[in-house]
Amino acid sequence: MPAFPSADLFPMRPEILQLIRRGTAIPASPLALEADRHFDARRQRVLMRYYVEAGAGGVAVGMHFTQFEIRNPGIDLYEPVLQTCADELTRLETSRGRQILKLAGLNGRTHSALEQARLARDLGYDAVITSLAAFDGALDREMIHHMRQIAEILPTFGFYLLTGVGGIPLSYRFWRELVDVENVIGIKIAPFDRYASIDVIRAVAASGRENEITLYTGNDDSILYDLAVPFQFPGPKGGTTIHIRGGLLGQWACWTQTAVQFLEKMRVWQESGEPLPRELLTLSAQITDANAAIFDAAHTFAGSIPGVNEVLRRQGLLEGNWTLKPDEVLAPGQFEEIDRVYLAYPNLNDDVFVAANLSRWLEE
Repeated sequence: MPAFPSADLFPMRPEILQLIRRGTAIPASPLALEADRHFDARRQRVLMRYYVEAGAGGVAVGMHFTQFEIRNPGIDLYEPVLQTCADELTRLETSRGRQILKLAGLNGRTHSALEQARLARDLGYDAVITSLAAFDGALDREMIHHMRQIAEILPTFGFYLLTGVGGIPLSYRFWRELVDVENVIGIKIAPFDRYASIDVIRAVAASGRENEITLYTGNDDSILYDLAVPFQFPGPKGGTTIHIRGGLLGQWACWTQTAVQFLEKMRVWQESGEPLPRELLTLSAQITDANAAIFDAAHTFAGSIPGVNEVLRRQGLLEGNWTLKPDEVLAPGQFEEIDRVYLAYPNLNDDVFVAANLSRWLEE
C-alpha cells in the first residue's frame, strides 16, 4: 500500500480538515444574476451570508449550479464569482467567529483546470472539487494523471457527476486508482445510480484510506438513504464499514437550514447505534419527492438550476430564477410542481428563518 502523508502535511487548515472528516453540509452555490444576466455580486454575497448563518460548514463555488459557462470566453465570470464568494466567506469567518470551508469547482481539460486550481489557491480556497466531464472517452490513466497534477496544488475532492447534466461514467478501476492519489481527501458521489455509488465506496474500502478520504453524498434523489446506510465490505480484521458523512448538494443550496438540521439528526442516529427511526425513512421519501420537483426529474433535470433559483427567488434571496442561457428556464409544469411540494412538505423549507434575517443580509 502506498505511504500517505499525515493530515498535518496537507496544505489545509487543521480545523477545516477536521470539519470535512466529521462530515458537514456544503451547499453548491448558484450564480446570482440580474435581469440582464449580468453578475449580481450583491446577491451572491447575500447567498454566502444565508448559507453560513443556516449552519453550513462550507460552500462550493464554481460547480454545476454556479454554471460551468462562467468560464466561457465572453462571459469570463469564473474569477469574479470565486473572488466575491471567497472575500465574503473570509469576512464571515471573522464576524461569525468560525472557520468555513471554501471549496472551488474545477472543470475542463488539464491546462485549464490547473489554471483554475492555481487561481483558487491564490484566492484562499481550502480545496478543489474536479469535474471530469471534459474527459469523455479518455483512458483512466489520462484522468488519473489529470487528478494527480491538480492534487499537487490543493487538497482535492473527486466528483462523480450525474451523466444527465454532463458527467461521464467512471469505472471501479478509476476510483480504485484515484483513492491512492496523495491529497485526495474526499469524494462527492453524485451519479444518481446505486451501482455506481457503491463502486466509489468499495474503492475507498479497498484502499484502506476510509479514515483519510471522506465521502459526501451528491445524490440529491437519495440524500438521507445515503447517510443512513452503513456500507460493509469483507476483508482482513473483520472487514470495513464506511459511512457517508456529509452532503455536498445542489438541493442544499435552498432550504439550507433544514438540511443542516436533517444532517445533524442523521449524525446523532449514526452515533447512537440504535435502529433507524421510521420517521427518518418517511422524511427521506419526502425529500426525494421535493427534489423531483425542484430538479425537474420529469424532464431529465433540464430545469434543475432554474428550479433551485426559483425557490431562492420565492424566499427573496435572488431577484429571479435566471441563468446564463436564455433558453434554460423552468420546464412546463415545474412551477406548479414546486407549489405542490411547498404545500405538501412545509417541514422541509426554511422560509421563516430567511424572512427573519433577509433584510439584515441585504443591508450588511
